[in-house]
Amino acid sequence: MVFAVVLLLLLVFVLQNGQPAEVSFLGAHGTLPMGVALLLAAVFGVLLVALPGTARIVQLRLLGRRRMREAGAPEHRPTPPPVNGITVVPLPPRAADQDD
Repeated sequence: MVFAVVLLLLLVFVLQNGQPAEVSFLGAHGTLPMGVALLLAAVFGVLLVALPGTARIVQLRLLGRRRMREAGAPEHRPTPPPVNGITVVPLPPRAADQDD
């Protein structure tokens, strides 16, 4: 539902900003509606931040896995979700009660 509202607002923005704007990019020149030009600029800005960030996260995860393998630690396997919705956490064994 929220996604639909955002798309509707985006459509209204593009339609209300239809005046032509001259755009130049890497030697290419053209004219686009102002709303479309701003939308493209926002998309390119997000990609400029998201792609290197994602690449760095993947790089760090691979490095962490490699270090875990070199240290001889077992690989992490996620615990399956509980079937009945109740999470069971195993407790450490208790010391035997000693009566002195």
